[in-house]
Amino acid sequence: MSTDGLHRYGLQIWQSSKLVLAMLARHPRRIGASLAVVLLGTGVTAFGLVPLAPDAADLPVTQVVETVQAMPWQAGKEARSEHRFNLYRTEVSRSSDTAESLLRRLGIDDPAAAAFLRSDTLARSLLVGRAGKTLTAETTDDQQLLKMAMRWATDDDTHFQRLVIERIGKTFSSRLETAAYSVSTRVASGVIKTSLFAATDEAHIPDAVASQIAGIFSGDIDFHRSLRKGDRFSVFYESLEADGEALKTGKVLNAEFINNGKSFQAVWFTDPAMQTPAVPGTPAAAQRKLVKGSYYTLDGQSLRKTYLASPMAFSRMSSGFKMRFHPILQTWRAHLGVDYAAPTGTPVRAVGDGVVAFAGAQGGFGNVVFVDHRSGHTTVYAHLSRISVQRGARVSQGQTLGAVGATGWATGPHLHFEFRVNGKHQDPTQLARQNESIPLPEASMPAFKKLAANARELLQAATSIGQSRAE
Repeated sequence: MSTDGLHRYGLQIWQSSKLVLAMLARHPRRIGASLAVVLLGTGVTAFGLVPLAPDAADLPVTQVVETVQAMPWQAGKEARSEHRFNLYRTEVSRSSDTAESLLRRLGIDDPAAAAFLRSDTLARSLLVGRAGKTLTAETTDDQQLLKMAMRWATDDDTHFQRLVIERIGKTFSSRLETAAYSVSTRVASGVIKTSLFAATDEAHIPDAVASQIAGIFSGDIDFHRSLRKGDRFSVFYESLEADGEALKTGKVLNAEFINNGKSFQAVWFTDPAMQTPAVPGTPAAAQRKLVKGSYYTLDGQSLRKTYLASPMAFSRMSSGFKMRFHPILQTWRAHLGVDYAAPTGTPVRAVGDGVVAFAGAQGGFGNVVFVDHRSGHTTVYAHLSRISVQRGARVSQGQTLGAVGATGWATGPHLHFEFRVNGKHQDPTQLARQNESIPLPEASMPAFKKLAANARELLQAATSIGQSRAE
């Protein structure tokens, strides 16, 4: 390129740069910084290559001075008052709370509100000093209380209770409300490293869900002995929410547990043919209990088996069905049942439906319960610290019979469990797992297949998400 050509090119770059600078001066908010950098970067490169372009020091500079008048104080105050805002904060109540300490943790500095909490009957009885309750407070930007609500769960799975404290003018009022839960579905997955509860804790899954998982698959998986490191699970469960806050856990809807490479799946299904007709005037909570459902495999087999795999949800088998050296009699003899080590007070449940044949103290068994089942089957629960049933009572599978103890011939707290067939002792770990499952009626299969197909897709998606997170 000739000297004249270079000079003309440099002038073009200089003029382009002036245009960009002018546009930035006139429209600083309309021109993005990135665009300006790109354009100016081109110019800088060009200047580096073309020494004949004008020097930046030679560009004209214009200085503009403008006097800014401050807004009068009164006008500023009025402007600020037009832009007030409210603050929201959520806390969990403590047993040590006083009116003052509770408000302080909520960021409230309001003596009138504190005085009301101390004097109001509802506030004193339900709010102050009650631990574990979820509270939400609405305040002004100068820390004055406008509204406070405390929510808590009840035995009813459909409604919760709410205490509302609200400012009305210069005073406060309180009221107790009952409101319906909103139900949402949550999904979670985990990997077994040591135990089910450790895995669910790591996955931030409530203990109530972990217990349900164990109950759902207890007919197929012995959670005391059969878990393996690397076992996986996915679960969809209900979250019962009060004003957007998770307050209680509902039932598990779908679940999958992969134990030792074998997949076990379950879906909750409410069989229309099994529903109790509505009774006019029946409360909603009671009516809800009339709706019967159960867990099924995805091909329609009931997961409710004849017997549970174990009489306790979580424990450790300390002695099996075999010859052993008796710790008290100091001699070798047959151990005609299995022992489960567990802390005193751990609930003991019936492994199947039946009738209580005996409940009381009996020799070396200490406090013991005998339950007769069908087909000449009898189960025995010994060394109990307490008994929760009476002779002749009908019991359902999973119902609490008593609690672990060390009564009778026992060196420490444990449950001695026996399984007898026509009076002959059998290995409980073998017979109790010989379960029967009942298929759904043919008339219910179309509705179930639709539900099962959806559950299968959800579980596959949950498994994929869990595996991707693990990687």
